[in-house]
Amino acid sequence: MAIHILTTGATRGIGAACRAAFEARDDVLHWGAGSADGDLSTAQGADRVWQAALQRLDGRIDVLVNSAGIFEAQALDCDDWLAGWERTMAINLTASAQLCRHAVRAWQAAGTGGRIVNVASRAAHRGDSPEHWHYAASKGGMVAMTKTIARGYAGEGILAFAVCPGFTLTGMAEDYVESRGGNKLLSDIPLGRVASAEEIAEIVRFCALDAPASMTGAVLDANGASYVR
Repeated sequence: MAIHILTTGATRGIGAACRAAFEARDDVLHWGAGSADGDLSTAQGADRVWQAALQRLDGRIDVLVNSAGIFEAQALDCDDWLAGWERTMAINLTASAQLCRHAVRAWQAAGTGGRIVNVASRAAHRGDSPEHWHYAASKGGMVAMTKTIARGYAGEGILAFAVCPGFTLTGMAEDYVESRGGNKLLSDIPLGRVASAEEIAEIVRFCALDAPASMTGAVLDANGASYVR
């Protein structure tokens, strides 16, 4: 029986790479949600994505991958600083929490168990630039939520993992790397390069399909040794 997977943020970057990795498998039925399927900045957006996924996946979701996210600079002296904070939290953390809640409740009702993979960030551990308080806080919250889900529901077969990339070759990160001096910023990465989206997608795929159950609660770093814990 095919494994049914929902991936958010699947139209670009890491999410698109995850979609390609999953859809290359014969044993997976995958649906990748994009912004057109539900505005995750709104209270109803995550609910719409979940319902759309159920329709596309024959009423069953076995694996949830939360990859949707934004990385928008917000200067401290900006008049709409709070609006930027709330938008980032809504998309990066609250929508992910809503989808996790849908997944956990569905798996509890069915008694089947399932897997959640949350794509967080290196910023969850080491913070980010002064213009990205909101981003770092949202990803830190995602890691804490993942650990809480893992601890709370492992006995019911519900597993949760977080993946924490550093800079990754996506449009979102490329613009930021260039704005911070390009090669100068890369000197902080011992590997000498940023990760590819396909590398991160491979870690997500492993967590979603192959990681042993005892790994639940794991937070996996992929940052070229730019931050080691």
